Amino acid sequence: MSRSKWKGPTLFNEQTLTSYPSRHSEILPNFLGSTVYVYNGKNYKELKVTNDMLGHKFGEFSFTRAKFAFKKKKNKKKKK
Repeated sequence: MSRSKWKGPTLFNEQTLTSYPSRHSEILPNFLGSTVYVYNGKNYKELKVTNDMLGHKFGEFSFTRAKFAFKKKKNKKKKK
């Protein structure tokens, strides 16, 4: 469920937002070019804010789950 537009973006005090914003805070134009750290549940991920990110939330760029990939099998040598 999204936040109503008339309420405006979710923000906290400016000191917290400059380095460690919450995942549900919206990215505003004053963050352009800055580097912030977003918590993904285990550690903080460094995030450089670009122009394409405006209007999105910080949590969209810090994934909480690792990508799954099947492990490659080793070729077994045949015995003679």
